[in-house]
Amino acid sequence: MIYKRGIEAEIEKRLFKGKAIALYGPRRVGKTTLVKDLLQKYPQEGRYLNCDEPDVRQALTEKTSSELINYLGNHKLVVIDEAQRVKNIGITLKLITDNMPDMQIVATGSSSFDLSNKIKEPLTGRVCEFQLYPLSQLEITENETEIKRLLESRLIYGTYPEVVTNQEIARETLQNIYRNYLYKDALEFQGLKSPEMVEKLLTALALQIGQEVSYTELANLVGIDQKTVTTYIRLLELAFVIFRISPLSRNLRKEISKSRKIYFYDLGVRNAVINNFNPINMRSDTGQLWENFVIVERAKRNEILRISPNRYFWRTWDKQEIDYVEEEGGIMNAFEIKWNEKVKVKKPNIWTETYPNSTWKKIDKENFIDFIKYKGLLLR
Repeated sequence: MIYKRGIEAEIEKRLFKGKAIALYGPRRVGKTTLVKDLLQKYPQEGRYLNCDEPDVRQALTEKTSSELINYLGNHKLVVIDEAQRVKNIGITLKLITDNMPDMQIVATGSSSFDLSNKIKEPLTGRVCEFQLYPLSQLEITENETEIKRLLESRLIYGTYPEVVTNQEIARETLQNIYRNYLYKDALEFQGLKSPEMVEKLLTALALQIGQEVSYTELANLVGIDQKTVTTYIRLLELAFVIFRISPLSRNLRKEISKSRKIYFYDLGVRNAVINNFNPINMRSDTGQLWENFVIVERAKRNEILRISPNRYFWRTWDKQEIDYVEEEGGIMNAFEIKWNEKVKVKKPNIWTETYPNSTWKKIDKENFIDFIKYKGLLLR
């Protein structure tokens, strides 16, 4: 089954505006499916180039503008898939954009460190960037009842397209993604020779989602130095495996300022890392899963809406805390995330005193859809 992706409409709005489009995202998340869907709207004028093919890489590597014009012809929309495999791809894209203004280039990459680093400088002011996540809840179905019915399954198996499509082999698929695809780019990028260290670190991070993590503690746990931990975490983030959220610290000496929380882009992958696919009623980490789920679904919603609020968590040394904070337009919007809708939580008094123009809201199983939706009312 092919799912309509929320950012596709936003990409279409930016076609033929004089800029290249870069689409980032992890492997197996649906980038190729999305760009091929775009190409179907230009059946006679579109061209798909897969840079996994050696001849395609050779045709795009270190070529003059005349050679590129001759190779690409008069196609209107050209997709360059896995573009990070082309040496100096940024220069190639710049030459195409500058010399073929009527041609729209869409370049995809499964690792932001490869593609983004190679194109940003040459294409300054000439590129529009998008990120594709695993499926959002509204991309799977717009039926609110169905979203809630399948919620526990999403917390266990995540939302990679092939997992959602074929739940019967979800475990096998997730283990395959984790073992063979997920951090392959990170290892290749740095020439790293210790995948077992990456696995140990990922396991430690998976067990600490939704909690503040210490790089010193992680280093001792994994058996590597703190500098290496920092490097590995940064690479895993750039490979779209994990993402970090920093503490909010503006006005109070009591506010925590140096810790961070780490979340996974997909909970199915997280559970594959620790090999735990037990149902919710047999788990001790449901609260952590729920917090990760809500925050990553919010990130998907924000990407589709093309908004980029600053993201934080908030805690004081005397243990007053808020799970998630977005800052947008100078306003702090705080959210306390609870799995059990019956649990009563109170807004910390010091939060309002410190940030008087802020908002505060509890997010739970009953109201989370309003927090993650990006278009009109859902079907009930």
